[in-house]
Amino acid sequence: MSDFTSSFWPYFISFIVLGGIFGCLILLFMTSKVKQMSTTDNTTGHVYDEDIVEMNNPMPRWWMWLFVITCVFGLAYLVIYPGLGTYKGLKNWTSKQEYEQEIEASKQKLAPVYARFANMTPQDIANDKKAMAIGERLFMNNCSLCHGSDARGSKGFPNLTDQDWIHGGSPEKIKETITHGRHGMMPPMAAAVGNAEDVKNVANYVLSLSNSKHDINRAKLGKEKFAACAACHGAEGKGNQMIGAPNLSDNIWLHGYGEAAIIERINLGKDNQMPAQEGRLTPEQINVLASYVWRFSNTQPPANVPTVKPPVTAAVDTGLVSTAAAATAITNTAVETK
Repeated sequence: MSDFTSSFWPYFISFIVLGGIFGCLILLFMTSKVKQMSTTDNTTGHVYDEDIVEMNNPMPRWWMWLFVITCVFGLAYLVIYPGLGTYKGLKNWTSKQEYEQEIEASKQKLAPVYARFANMTPQDIANDKKAMAIGERLFMNNCSLCHGSDARGSKGFPNLTDQDWIHGGSPEKIKETITHGRHGMMPPMAAAVGNAEDVKNVANYVLSLSNSKHDINRAKLGKEKFAACAACHGAEGKGNQMIGAPNLSDNIWLHGYGEAAIIERINLGKDNQMPAQEGRLTPEQINVLASYVWRFSNTQPPANVPTVKPPVTAAVDTGLVSTAAAATAITNTAVETK
């Protein structure tokens, strides 16, 4: 009821609710006092299809009392629980309060389960089957909507299965990202770079950093203008995890691959945010989830077993990639034998 701007509406709703219940009781009382016309054949006199007649029998007493009990139950319910405008009921019950109580009870029930992992290192947790089973469910319920059920992400959502981390890929950094979230912003840089031709030249220079297909002449011209980008991404485009500036030289593209995509990022910038999970997940859950995410890019395959690398579709991070070089070369599928 807090959304109502006038006190009229709570009274209006209460009037409708109570009027309906008492109206039913009054109607039942009035009809029970109606005198029935006595007839020798106990019918109403209505005949249908020549031989179908309507009997004039009163309602069964059990049905009438059941109707009364239902109305009394409704009134009692409205006294105990909220249902009449802003009236909170004798129990002062709310669905939010019940939800919070159930969540707290669930936390208490699961506390012994997570206590087992409290003194384990992230690596040990990552090798624990029970912990990873829990981590998988936490990931599916809280992370897969953006990063995908296989954690490979998609355009605009980082891939968590490779080794390209924007804010750091250690268990501690992943835990920090999950807990506090990440908010990365690349401002529009077209004005700092120069005119439209300069922007195109810089885009080709960025492509050259990862040996991607580019215009060599434009890349040479764009190298000098790249100085406007080097403050964050570094002179060699290697990025800076301290500020979340992505590596532009690793051929991993988060927000789109190619000259047009990079030009768009330079012109428009990018503002992305990963929401913090603190408050939504307990520290114990975050601890297990961080180890589960870390395991994606740190599982060593058995010796002499061919490993097929899936197409990389997004820069890996639990935060934001804020520049044009944050996009994946989708065609890079390689087979590697270790």
